[in-house]
Amino acid sequence: MSDILHKLSLVLNDRKQADPASSYVASLYAAGTDKILKKLGEEATETVIAGKGGQRDEIIYETADLWFHSLVLLAHNDIDPQLILDELDRRFGLSGHEEKASRSEP
Repeated sequence: MSDILHKLSLVLNDRKQADPASSYVASLYAAGTDKILKKLGEEATETVIAGKGGQRDEIIYETADLWFHSLVLLAHNDIDPQLILDELDRRFGLSGHEEKASRSEP
């Protein structure tokens, strides 16, 4: 796992014990899954808008926010980011059509 992902993962897990009044991430955890998902949705929308605008710096900034809040969701659900990297590695070299076809239907 990249060094920054590992560092963020540790901090986000530590914030589970933090006071929500003094930690933004702890306040998200305390508010629960719906609040985290709402924030993630907002960041996804902002990333789409930045992409549409085509301003490189805005795309980078908003994508960083999106990834950060995705990591908050993972930590909230006790999912190690390495599992996501492992899944991406598993998919590497597969066409998108092949990967989608390999999924079991719900």
